Amino acid sequence: MILIDAHCHLESKDFPSSAEVVQRAKDAGLAHAIVVGLLQRPGDFGNAIEVAAAHPEFLTPTMGIHPHDAAKATADDWTTLERLCALPQVCAVGETGLDFYYNHSPPQVQAECFRRQCQLAKTLGKPVVIHVRDAHAQCAEILESEGMSRGQIHCFTGDTDDARRYLELGFHLSVSGVVTYKKTEALQAAVAFTPLDRLLVETDSPFLAPIPHRGKKNEPSFVALTAAKVAQLHHRDPDEVALRCAQNTRALFGLKLQLPG
Repeated sequence: MILIDAHCHLESKDFPSSAEVVQRAKDAGLAHAIVVGLLQRPGDFGNAIEVAAAHPEFLTPTMGIHPHDAAKATADDWTTLERLCALPQVCAVGETGLDFYYNHSPPQVQAECFRRQCQLAKTLGKPVVIHVRDAHAQCAEILESEGMSRGQIHCFTGDTDDARRYLELGFHLSVSGVVTYKKTEALQAAVAFTPLDRLLVETDSPFLAPIPHRGKKNEPSFVALTAAKVAQLHHRDPDEVALRCAQNTRALFGLKLQLPG
């Protein structure tokens, strides 16, 4: 099984030894992983770029400001974000988006932060990585109004109607371990509805570990379990689905990576 984890967080506070995590991922059949960098606090964008630089053949970074932290970002942080996202090794802007479940930042501030990162992604010609919770309609409206058509709806948890709208806009849906949980029938139906050429699989490590690891720290090596569930929903061979999702991830993020097919 050939796999790419399309979205993980490997900050040193969660994974003191990135080398051990990467080796376990390789042992599980992963060819690559997208490691997501985020503003941690004013003046601090964490160490995703540094972690990726230690494993350049296996990790590719993104950089963004999460909607939770939209209100924390200073003018200097925006300048830093623009500089970091312009680096050639940074493959995407984000994760950014809307989270109206927690509302750690005011909704209007989240929306402004989201729009600004969409505009940055367009300027740089890079995809955008989107976090959305309890805000699918508002998220899709912003994407449409900003003319966005290339990116990842990370940890997609919407229903078939939500999936259809994102797909019509041109986005890929990224499926996490949530799809393996009980009482996620609407999400499973949406994943079954989505064409294989528009699906990615991810862990969102260290969060949302799939069954049977739910409640434990998640890591990229567990992405095979999510790929297997997607394959079940599509009534396809798990190896075929894993490879197709890997090919989709390579194409979306412009990875220089040799894969079959």
